Amino acid sequence: MIWNPTYEMMSREEITKLQEERLRALVYKLYNKVPFYQKKLDDAGVKPEDIKSLADITKLPFTTKDDLRNHYPYGLFISPLKDIVRIHASSGTTGHPTAVGYTRKDLDTWSELVARVVSQAGVTDEDIVQISFGYGLFTGGFGLHYGLEKVGAAVVPASSGNTRRQIQLMQDFHTTALVSTPSYALYLAEVAMAMGIDPNTLKVRLGLFGGEPWSEGMRVELEKLWPNMKATDNYGLSEVMGPGVSGECTRGRGMHVAEDHFIPEVIDPDTGEVLPPGEQGELVLTPLTKEGFAVLRYRTRDITSLNYEPCPCGRTHVRMEKVTGRTDDMLIIRGVNVYPSQIETVLTHIPGVGPHYLLVVSRTGRLDTLEVQVELSKDCFAGTYKQLEELRRTVEEQLRSTLGISPVVKLVEYKSLERTAGKSQRVIDKRKIGE
Repeated sequence: MIWNPTYEMMSREEITKLQEERLRALVYKLYNKVPFYQKKLDDAGVKPEDIKSLADITKLPFTTKDDLRNHYPYGLFISPLKDIVRIHASSGTTGHPTAVGYTRKDLDTWSELVARVVSQAGVTDEDIVQISFGYGLFTGGFGLHYGLEKVGAAVVPASSGNTRRQIQLMQDFHTTALVSTPSYALYLAEVAMAMGIDPNTLKVRLGLFGGEPWSEGMRVELEKLWPNMKATDNYGLSEVMGPGVSGECTRGRGMHVAEDHFIPEVIDPDTGEVLPPGEQGELVLTPLTKEGFAVLRYRTRDITSLNYEPCPCGRTHVRMEKVTGRTDDMLIIRGVNVYPSQIETVLTHIPGVGPHYLLVVSRTGRLDTLEVQVELSKDCFAGTYKQLEELRRTVEEQLRSTLGISPVVKLVEYKSLERTAGKSQRVIDKRKIGE
């Protein structure tokens, strides 16, 4: 179902014209209402009247997460606080958190964008959707909630945690769609089986997953554990709106970006140069319609690429590929760039191990070492020492071939690695301790 054909099926010429109009208005508003942006544009030698076409966006400076933290809490708000009706914030695990504000119109826009994302994934007004994201300052829970209600779905606001209760709710309310991180969906299936409940007997037919990068191998694993469920990806971040920036349609050929509300770019993370369609780099987003809080050319640190080819579903908005990792999640080990998603992809194709893993990076003298703790699958745990050693060597060899370095693989017991309702911790970097 196409939720809003008027905008989701615009021609490329119409999209460009609308983006240019909205970009010019945004730059003018930020320059005149936010001192930070007036100084930033002045320092770059750019005035609002210099932005005449979409190509001129490259004249504008980037915005980073540090900029948001340095102006916490209200330094980048456009609207006066009397017009702000909602405030969300990041967790603030390092330094200040980042705070974002929404006007009432912003909330309406947000609901509209999420309605598009869930509709293109296959949600209808006949679905019962269980949200297993946390409700609070994190944008995921509330963002999905109101968009799902807009399409008429019945929402079960389960929030995160209390996993056995989550399974019970699925049984009692006949949940047909699940909102969570993909790693938590794996854990839900494990807990269901531990309770003696076959996930195949539950009614869940659709998974709406986000909050962390995940691979195609993870999709295969999810759909194996949840045989009746189609796993779909969606994307968003609080700094530009929250969930609703993009999502997969039923064709599963990338996530459609709502280009009437966002300008996406992909840049070389080292040089800042804009890359052509199809090339992988760092995603940069400019939200065009936010009233309470907005940013120019926000560096997301997420690695993806853009595809402007028409989609068979009929939507004309550009598609972004699955996020493969983050520039700030990237590990540099002995001069080699390593992304956790690369390791996940390898593990999901090796029988005998599960998709749960932990990377431990250490330094012995001047030499970096990578230990990959890999959880055995449930069926493989009872193997002989010889079988387990052969499996360990297989994992090591395949990781060495993919990464270009030789990690130490440690097989650990089934279900011994921490499960979480939020983003899974995949990396412990001990090099930072004592340096």
